[in-house]
Amino acid sequence: MNFLPETESSRAVLSVSELNHSAKELLEHAFPLLWVCGEISNLKCYGSGHWYFSLKDADTQVRCVMFRHKNQYLNWQPKDGMQVEVHALVTLYEARGDFQLSVETVRRAGLGALFEAFGQLKAKLEKEGLFESARKKPLPPFPQQIGIITSPAAAALHDVLSTLRRRMPSLPVVIYPTPVQGDGAAAKIAEAIQTAATRAECAVLILCRGGGSIEDLWAFNEEIVARAIAACSIPIICGVGHETDFTIADFVADARAPTPTGAAQFACPDREELLHHTVILYGRIQRIIQHGIESRMQETDILARRLIHPGEQIRNRSTHLQRLRERLASAGLRHSENRHWRLRELSQRFATARPDISHLIEQQHELGLRLRRAAVHRTETLVMILQRQQAHLVHLNPQSVLERGYSIAYTADGAILRDSDQISIGDSITVTFAQGWSKASILEKSK
Repeated sequence: MNFLPETESSRAVLSVSELNHSAKELLEHAFPLLWVCGEISNLKCYGSGHWYFSLKDADTQVRCVMFRHKNQYLNWQPKDGMQVEVHALVTLYEARGDFQLSVETVRRAGLGALFEAFGQLKAKLEKEGLFESARKKPLPPFPQQIGIITSPAAAALHDVLSTLRRRMPSLPVVIYPTPVQGDGAAAKIAEAIQTAATRAECAVLILCRGGGSIEDLWAFNEEIVARAIAACSIPIICGVGHETDFTIADFVADARAPTPTGAAQFACPDREELLHHTVILYGRIQRIIQHGIESRMQETDILARRLIHPGEQIRNRSTHLQRLRERLASAGLRHSENRHWRLRELSQRFATARPDISHLIEQQHELGLRLRRAAVHRTETLVMILQRQQAHLVHLNPQSVLERGYSIAYTADGAILRDSDQISIGDSITVTFAQGWSKASILEKSK
């Protein structure tokens, strides 16, 4: 691929801008997004939110830039001297001609194995159908009791309890204590989920902990926790980490909240909102009832105006009946007149359309004569055609050929002999004559 601008001569002189632009396009097309490992050096965070730093190893270094709309999703702060892995696009800063990496995301060195394990487990469970929405249980709109699975020392527990107390103070809460970080935490979390499911004393469970690095949240990426969530008969809301943190537990849970506080909001309705909604419904019911009463009052007034004295109704009905009698008499007279004129019209049309019988008899006689003449002519024509066909059949009859002294030879399997290649010396053949047949043996043959 030629990235240089088209010129009239191969000796055309490029400007610096054209050269840098072509070099940038060549680099971006030649190198896809790739992972690069190295040590952060000269990290500078500008007021615009963009990060500029160098990535170096023992022998060389390369400039890097990570723009604000990409670095804002990191839940940790890189520092000079950190070993990291960056997912970046190789490019060129045209204004200065600097070769650099445009970083999409960055992770601590050594986390690649964790991300790979995360991806493999996610693909495995997704293939088994653990992430499908069809198997997720609906959250109860008004739970009678809520369970919380987390560490008693976690700040997330305080946030969840504060939110529940603010939204629904009278709602009972059961805490299932478990470590949420460190060795063996995954097994303890799974055991707490199983305990809550066995006791079946809560309508919904909240699985939560605060934010942290991927190592801190790794217990929620273990298969044992995912399968415990999937097997739990009680709906589970997962509120682990911050909004940008995603774990395997988030995908398996019946609902995923961006934060522990969000999980508490999902778990129970807001008392103030319910009261406000109740007030709105009460006012709506009052308006409906009032409107119904007013409508019935209007209907009563209308019916009162329509109420007429029975004597007046009888007189009105009598007048109406007299009018109907007059209309019926008038309609009967018009109908009789219409029938009379229709009968006269049909009589005239019948007289006009009456057929001429004598003419039709003569026409029938003439057609009979023509039919007989046509039949005789057609018979004579068919006889002549038949005679010609018989003459052709006599001429083409194979028996006539045999009568002239010819014969037909057949092989042993009944095929007509047309070529000497069909038989060999010593083969038996059958010869048919005009009268009779005979068998023969081949003594000699030639082309």
